[in-house]
Amino acid sequence: MKTIYILWLRQLKRYFRSKARMVGSLGQPLLFLVALGFGFGPIYQKAGGGNYLEFLAPGVIAMGILFTAVFTGIEIIWDRQFGFLKETLVAPVSRMTIMLGRTLGGATVAMIQGIIVFGMCLAVGFRVTNLALLPLALLFMFLIAFFFTALGTAIASVLEDMQGFQLIMNFLVMPTFFLSGALFPLQNLSKPLLIVASADPLSYGVDGLRGALINGSHFGMTTDIVVLSLATFFVLAVGSYLFSKIEI
Repeated sequence: MKTIYILWLRQLKRYFRSKARMVGSLGQPLLFLVALGFGFGPIYQKAGGGNYLEFLAPGVIAMGILFTAVFTGIEIIWDRQFGFLKETLVAPVSRMTIMLGRTLGGATVAMIQGIIVFGMCLAVGFRVTNLALLPLALLFMFLIAFFFTALGTAIASVLEDMQGFQLIMNFLVMPTFFLSGALFPLQNLSKPLLIVASADPLSYGVDGLRGALINGSHFGMTTDIVVLSLATFFVLAVGSYLFSKIEI
């Protein structure tokens, strides 16, 4: 437990020490929120969809969490290259404990990022429909953060250097975000696209956030929690196995 706490605290210190990283990671969510929220808002409203900013905000919050969580997991590659990971792995604790501590730390960082983005959404006019469901929204934010931090760690465990980073971005992270329904409703989609969106774990995170914040769930929040929780446990198990195979 002490090791998990130390690794968790180390991730938080690393995040708060990097002011440029904190500010820079807010640029993309803010761009999507303002450009799309206000740009497509009138079109979305004329099409009968209602307030697009309210629809978009949960997706933008999920995006802020997604990118921060994956990048935090990928930091293992940097730690390996500069020797920091070796110092951690030689400690007399199980690698499962190390993996769990790093993942919890990365998930906490990503969740803080999501809360900041949530504050930005409130600042530009987004309003929560039911404040009583706000704790549920925080639960979904944590599940999204935990899942994608564990996924980033699993990916980083099998990569030797950062050359595969662009491959991850172009063929995993970006499609995961754009196919999750963060930017468009899942209702009335073509069947092939709906199948792809239903296989995307982020879809259930976005849908759960949307249900908790604006009562707009597509799959149902119970389904969202169950699917996202099972996916998180699975990825954590796979990530722990891959992390245990890292050679120092």
